[in-house]
Amino acid sequence: MMDFKKFYSLLFLCLWIGCSETFELQQHEGYALGTSYHFKYAGSAEEFESIQKGVDSLFFEINRSLSTYLKTSDISKINGGDTSIVVDHHFKKVFAKSEAVWRSTDGYFDPTLGQLVNAYGFGPEKPLNRIDSLSLQKILTSVGWEKIKLTASGKIVKHPSTYLDFNAIAKGYAVDCIANYLLLKGKQSILVEIGGELMAIGRNPKSGISWKVAIDDPFQNNQRRWITTVDLNDQGLATSGNYRKHRTDSLTGEKYVHSINPLTGRTVKTNVLSASVLAPDCMTADAWATALMVLPLEKGQELIENDPNLEALWIVAKSDSLIQIPSSHWN
Repeated sequence: MMDFKKFYSLLFLCLWIGCSETFELQQHEGYALGTSYHFKYAGSAEEFESIQKGVDSLFFEINRSLSTYLKTSDISKINGGDTSIVVDHHFKKVFAKSEAVWRSTDGYFDPTLGQLVNAYGFGPEKPLNRIDSLSLQKILTSVGWEKIKLTASGKIVKHPSTYLDFNAIAKGYAVDCIANYLLLKGKQSILVEIGGELMAIGRNPKSGISWKVAIDDPFQNNQRRWITTVDLNDQGLATSGNYRKHRTDSLTGEKYVHSINPLTGRTVKTNVLSASVLAPDCMTADAWATALMVLPLEKGQELIENDPNLEALWIVAKSDSLIQIPSSHWN
């Protein structure tokens, strides 16, 4: 991905020297990738329609490459056993970042767990009626990043039953793509949000200070409220949590949360309600936020403290209250 800080510094200088257009805060919103999106930037109203068309084209490309909900996408064809697919640059970037985070988290982040995601009812395929130790052991034979590779020719070689699922990183990647697109279009003061994942560049043109965003309160009911706010300074922010998305087995009544440990095949039972991550880009933040919901809290804290590019905030339930546990350099 582009070095946002260097690009923004050059862009800001160019705008001060040679730009005579009247810039206002432009705001776009819509629905894509199975969720809502919003983005803002300082720019001219004359380009609003062309910018929207460009972003729509990006969503189309990303879906065609990475959506497991689109039967004709590259990833769906690969999951179905098509070995002739030559993947595009979107797929390659997400694949490379996934492998890097998989290594950094000792396997706790692993997009080859698609069979597990489907089995628990969180994916596009029909869930299993019963999830027992035998069915889990069978699925686990297809899970593991070592069972897949991207060849120099751009083709995927994998275990026949391995099912790739990039949903835990694709939204963050899409956020970065839109931010990068707006930068290339000469825009400044950018805030992009897709399904709660964000990337901010520059300052809020209305306030003149850093973009300020909110992190949801996991104990919220029908009325949405937040537990804290964060200043974003050329950073991506992603939050993963178990407080909204779960499935109840109709036979046993057991509740399954959507955080799945790829090493054991089990859903994670934890008092960590959400994990938020700040990173230089949203794709990295998205992947790490997912990993922190699976990693044991102490191990996750150690990994974050050892990476100078990452900051994290855990929201932990204790009795009837919430505790915020920030990393040492949080915001």
